[in-house]
Amino acid sequence: MKEGIHPKSYRKVVFKDMSNDHMFICQSTVDTKETIKWEDGNDYPLFKLDISYKSHPFFTGQTMFVDTAGRIDKFKRRYQKKAD
Repeated sequence: MKEGIHPKSYRKVVFKDMSNDHMFICQSTVDTKETIKWEDGNDYPLFKLDISYKSHPFFTGQTMFVDTAGRIDKFKRRYQKKAD
């Protein structure tokens, strides 16, 4: 394996699914600005996800409406003006 090409900043990071508040912890190099207190009492960096395996329709078998930041309303407003 080639030396010096892999990041050295691996650390435990908490990932939070914002659609259902499911959280899990794993090793990552993702940059974060927030922290959260985990079940073991330690503070870990927090990375917020729009969707994860606990809310994705492929894994759950259920359809789920996810509207992040009003994308549907923004789409309707944009094309309503052109239709008039």
